[in-house]
Amino acid sequence: MNIHLVGVPSDLGASRRGCDIGPNAVRYARLDQDPPTNEDPNLGERLRKLGHTIIDEGNLAVSPRETPPFSNPKLKSLEPIVAICDKLVEVTERICRTNGFPLVIGGDHSIALGSIAGVVKARGNIGVLWIDAHGDFNTDKTTPSGNIHGMPLAALAGLGDDRLVDVGGPGRKVDPAHIAIVGARSLDPGEKDLLHEAKVSVFTMEDIDREGIARTIVRALEVTTSGTSGLHVSFDIDVLDPLEAPGVGTPVPGGLTYREGRLAMELIAASGKLTSLDMVEVNPTLDHANRTAKVAVELILAAFGKRLY
Repeated sequence: MNIHLVGVPSDLGASRRGCDIGPNAVRYARLDQDPPTNEDPNLGERLRKLGHTIIDEGNLAVSPRETPPFSNPKLKSLEPIVAICDKLVEVTERICRTNGFPLVIGGDHSIALGSIAGVVKARGNIGVLWIDAHGDFNTDKTTPSGNIHGMPLAALAGLGDDRLVDVGGPGRKVDPAHIAIVGARSLDPGEKDLLHEAKVSVFTMEDIDREGIARTIVRALEVTTSGTSGLHVSFDIDVLDPLEAPGVGTPVPGGLTYREGRLAMELIAASGKLTSLDMVEVNPTLDHANRTAKVAVELILAAFGKRLY
């Protein structure tokens, strides 16, 4: 597989600074189980060891952050976020049209608006598996914070401010019938209403507790891969419990264990349907010894075929 590694060092969509250095933290995370050397392999080299070809696209240039008072407190840093996403649309569309696999490392989750819109331009009707503690299905009408990293999935489904909805071209990019959210445990009231109205499949931590992660992922894959031309997984590392991944800006107790997260990625890999992937919201300024970035690397490797035995 030709994997194109794209870093998007943006924290413009979040209230807490720091996930703009997430891409490099993930690229160069040293895994504890590797034999310690002075030249531990980076993420690209580990993926090569799994038999993949790696093309590192580097990091996108990021526009300056808007500073308070915001021009629109319900859509903070809207213009620079749209500019970043527009650039990312071009990159992921180009990668997909050359039969490549876009692996996008964030950065906050607002960047998924650009990565997915670009994939859609190249591949058409795709399914989106959103693995996240949050639904990211707010609009400027429902948001309690104004942070755009809580809005990208709604915009992809055609809801919200036109400037977000129209990233990558006018109108809806993803059919809500082909969206599944896994691991949700922090949903805002207005966001819940929108999810119900759009009929998005939401698998909460309660569902996972009752059915197990394996059955939940199978059900989510049925939603996202039936009648679609590809599968995009957008993985927010805060879906893991903060005890497992402390380096996140919006931690919520009661999340997935590392093993559940890894099994989810192993099952996605085994499906043979995965065509693009985001890994977002690693915030090294809130982390302990780059622990969260190391977990992110392991999850990425599992998605590309690494197994325990």
